[in-house]
Amino acid sequence: MKVIILKLQKLPLELIFWIGSLLAILTIDPWAANHFSLCPLENLGFSWCPGCGLGRAMNLLARGEFQASWEMHPLAALAYLVIISRIWNLISNLKTTHNYG
Repeated sequence: MKVIILKLQKLPLELIFWIGSLLAILTIDPWAANHFSLCPLENLGFSWCPGCGLGRAMNLLARGEFQASWEMHPLAALAYLVIISRIWNLISNLKTTHNYG
C-alpha cells in the first residue's frame, strides 16, 4: 500500500487535471440544448453566471468559429492562454526539479 501511495504522490496531478480539462472541452458539443454543468450557481437555480458558456466558447474557438466564440463568452481566448501557460509552467517545473513535490 505504501508503494502505491508513493507512486501517486509522484504523479503530476495538477498537470493531468489541466490536460484532461482541455481534452474535455474539445469533446463537448457547444450547440447542445441540454448539457452537464458543474456550475454551482446553475445547480442552485440561478439563471445568470459570469462563467457560463466559457467551456462552449473555448470549444468554438478551437474549431475556428471565432465570432460565435466571442458572442458566447469573450474571455475564451484568455482562458486558453491561462491554461496553456499553466501547463507550460508545470512541464518546465517537472523538467527542472525531476519530481512534482
